Amino acid sequence: MAGRVISREGEQTVAPTDVRRYAAQARSTETFGRVLCSARTQHFVADGPVQNGCPGEALSPGELFLGGVASCGVELVQVIAKEQNVQVQAVSATIEGVMDRSQPVHSELTLFNTVRLQFQLKGVTDEQGARLIETFKRR
Repeated sequence: MAGRVISREGEQTVAPTDVRRYAAQARSTETFGRVLCSARTQHFVADGPVQNGCPGEALSPGELFLGGVASCGVELVQVIAKEQNVQVQAVSATIEGVMDRSQPVHSELTLFNTVRLQFQLKGVTDEQGARLIETFKRR
């Protein structure tokens, strides 16, 4: 079920729903290891890493995955700040992942061995920042 549009005093908002569906597509290109990706009306290129014989010029699938996690975190911290009436000037995140193929986490899946996500918040007190991040961790 999609969210429904609610109008208040000329404002349109989308009512939240518990179920959200996302879709993306990817297809090979004429260049080995280069992939054209699409979601809704947005398009971007991903390259496999040079270690796989791919171009390695565009963002790799691993970088795109980590970037998706970081962007989700930034957006969600902004939403939480709004819900808590905290005026945050800026939110940024840095994420790093390590994949050690010589020491796999799971024998049948390729997974990151470690992932570290750090937030930087501007315009909030240490207490407000800690509360925002703790709320984020529980979502």
